[in-house]
Amino acid sequence: MHDAPAAAPKSAQGSNEAIIRHLYQVAEVKDYVGFAAMFTEDGVFIDEGTGYAYRGAKELARSVEIYAKAMPDMHRELYDVYVAGDRVIVELSLNGTSAGPLEIPGVGFVPPTGKKVKAPCCDVFLLEDGKVISFHCYHEIR
Repeated sequence: MHDAPAAAPKSAQGSNEAIIRHLYQVAEVKDYVGFAAMFTEDGVFIDEGTGYAYRGAKELARSVEIYAKAMPDMHRELYDVYVAGDRVIVELSLNGTSAGPLEIPGVGFVPPTGKKVKAPCCDVFLLEDGKVISFHCYHEIR
């Protein structure tokens, strides 16, 4: 099992990259509650591939759980991180094995294939006082 990630850095424009890198670490160790805690009270994660918006702590935590169930070995490989004030943009890929059903909220489930998955993504975050206001994930599953 993974060790718990270190405490999140304090807010400031200069640490926005560190905050987002920490968010990915929290997701990697499947800390659903910790992931949700990194958002503002009215924070939102919009999966642009499906159009679904995860709102509130319970839904935000569920977003990480959904992918952990579908790809228990999932790893987020970060390629580049760009910071422009309170916005952080990350080029990455979600890599793992399709081992469980992938839930698409509002649509249903995609059955597992047993195949390796590499999903290129571009994530766009807006932060305020060290918390995520919005997270838009643009992805393609291959």
